[in-house]
Amino acid sequence: MAGKKTSTLLNVISGGNNRRFRFAELQSSLGLLLVESHPSLPESGAPTTNSIHPQSLAPLTPAAGGAAQPMGIPAASLAARSAVGAALAAVIAARAVRRRSLDGSGGAAGFVVMAIHLACGYRYGALMLTFFFTSSKATKIGADRKRRIEDDFKEGGQRNWIQVLANSLIATILVIILATMTGGQDQCLDSHESKVITGIIGGIIGHYCCCNGDTWSSELGVLSDEQPRLITTLKPVRKGTNGGVTLQGLLAATAGGLIIGLTFVFVGLLTVECSFDVALRQLLVIPISATAGLLGSLIDSVLGATLQFSGYCSVRKKVVSKRGPTVTKISGMTILDNDAVNAVSVLLTTALTAYACIRIF
Repeated sequence: MAGKKTSTLLNVISGGNNRRFRFAELQSSLGLLLVESHPSLPESGAPTTNSIHPQSLAPLTPAAGGAAQPMGIPAASLAARSAVGAALAAVIAARAVRRRSLDGSGGAAGFVVMAIHLACGYRYGALMLTFFFTSSKATKIGADRKRRIEDDFKEGGQRNWIQVLANSLIATILVIILATMTGGQDQCLDSHESKVITGIIGGIIGHYCCCNGDTWSSELGVLSDEQPRLITTLKPVRKGTNGGVTLQGLLAATAGGLIIGLTFVFVGLLTVECSFDVALRQLLVIPISATAGLLGSLIDSVLGATLQFSGYCSVRKKVVSKRGPTVTKISGMTILDNDAVNAVSVLLTTALTAYACIRIF
C-alpha cells in the first residue's frame, strides 16, 4: 500500500501520462502519505482532490475526540512573524524619521501600522512597504522644483500621523479582519472558495493601488513640462492646482498601481498555495492593479477639483488651499482638505476593487 501511494506521488510530480503539473493532485497524494505518518488518522479522513486546502498540509493536532484536525498558522509561527514584523517596522520607521520621510508622529503611527501588516501576513506587509518606499522616493524627486510650486512643501515629505493613517487605516482594519478569518494563513483570490475573503484581499490591493498611484501622479506629474488641465473642465490651470492632471501624471498613476499588483503576485508565489488554474488567474491582479491606480488618481482629482479649494496667492506667487485677501479662486469649494480627499478616494477605490475581484475571481 505504501509503495502504491509513493508511486502515485512520484507520478504526479513527473507529470504522468499528461505531462502536466497539477497542484491539487500533488496535495491529494501528500495527504495520503500523511495518513501513514499519523496512524491515528483514518484513511477516509485523508484530504481529497476536491477538498484539499493549504491548511490541510499544516501541522495536525488531536481534537477533543482524538481525531487529528488541520489548523492555520501555528501559534509559534504567528508569534515569530509578529516579532519579525515589529523589529522590521521599528527599523524602517526610525530610518524614515531620520530621512525626514515622516515626522515624529508619523514615525510612531507608521511603526504601528507596519507591524500590524507584517504580523497579519508578509504579502500585505510587502504591499505597504512597496507603497511607502516608492512613494517616499517619488516625493524626493525634483525637490527644488516642487519647493517653488507647492504651498505645503516639506523637505523629504515629513508626513505626520494624520497623513499616515489617511493612507493606511482602512487597509490596516482589513488585514486584521482577514488574519482573524484565516488564522493568519495566506489565501488566493477565489470567489468560489470565499467571496468575503476574496473581497477583502481585493480591497487591500485596491487601497494601496490608489495610495501609490495618486502619490506617484502628484509627485511626478507636477514635474511635467506640459500645463495641467482641470479634470472637470479641461481648462488649463497652474501647477499645484487640486484636480489638475497631465498625461505624465496619469501614466505615473497607472505605473504606481502596476507595481503594487506585481508585488502582490510575486510575493504570493512564496507565501500561498492554490490549484494551478487558480494560481494562473492571480495574474489578472496585475492589470486590475494598474486600472485601480489610475482610477484612484482620477477619483482624487475629481474630488480635489470640486470639494477642495484652490487659489492663487499674488504675494507668495503660489497655488494655495486656503482663502485670503490676496488669494484669487481657481476652483473647488472649501469642504475637504487634502487628507480628507485622500481618505475618500482610498475608500471608494478600495470598495470598487473589492467588488471587481469578487466578480472576476
